[in-house]
Amino acid sequence: MGNILLLEDDKSLNRGISFKLKKEGYNVCTAFNIKEAKDVFENNKVDLIISDVGLPDGSGFDFCEEIRKISNVHIIMLTALDQEIDIVAGYDIGADDYITKPFSLIVLISKVNAFMRRIGNTIIENIIFCDKLKFDYVENKLTKDKEEILLSKNEGKLLKYLMENSSQTVTKEKLMEALWDIDGNFVDENTLAVNIRRLRQKVEDNPSEPEYIKNIRGVGYTFAKRCIKK
Repeated sequence: MGNILLLEDDKSLNRGISFKLKKEGYNVCTAFNIKEAKDVFENNKVDLIISDVGLPDGSGFDFCEEIRKISNVHIIMLTALDQEIDIVAGYDIGADDYITKPFSLIVLISKVNAFMRRIGNTIIENIIFCDKLKFDYVENKLTKDKEEILLSKNEGKLLKYLMENSSQTVTKEKLMEALWDIDGNFVDENTLAVNIRRLRQKVEDNPSEPEYIKNIRGVGYTFAKRCIKK
């Protein structure tokens, strides 16, 4: 039904909210501080974040602001602060909703369900995983062993096509079509070969003996390992 990151340092409240959400059918990843929450967010597909404000290693507002710079994921803030200025501050930094403590779990679940219904038809599975590689093709962002690697636009197009067709032989013609410039500029085999070489330099541990992007002599290339889209 959806993947939720719950950031709440009160262990009892964390367990209670998590239990209710799981009963509703959601997948819940729990965190008790900002560091744990960042690790969960970086390594999992998250559709909704529920975050406390007062946390042992910082402010939930700061966490929300940091996440909002890199993602449009929905965020619900939980806090004991009920001053109007605090609520406005939460919205200003990008929170989608705000619940003050103490609150009813039924109300929280209702809000979560409403969010999930709203985004249910618009969630895009735009991240492809393979071993230590994580590629967000919407953001054109490749991560290898948690280290971000810069890709050109053409390198991103090429990697997306290869990973989406992993374990299959892709002809040079198909790859040149994938690289075809939006303005109709011609793409030849030399351009393809250059982009393959540059991509191997970034993806492979040993480009001279590639384990991912392999040449199929006389035909094209294959991304040799199976990829999963999330």
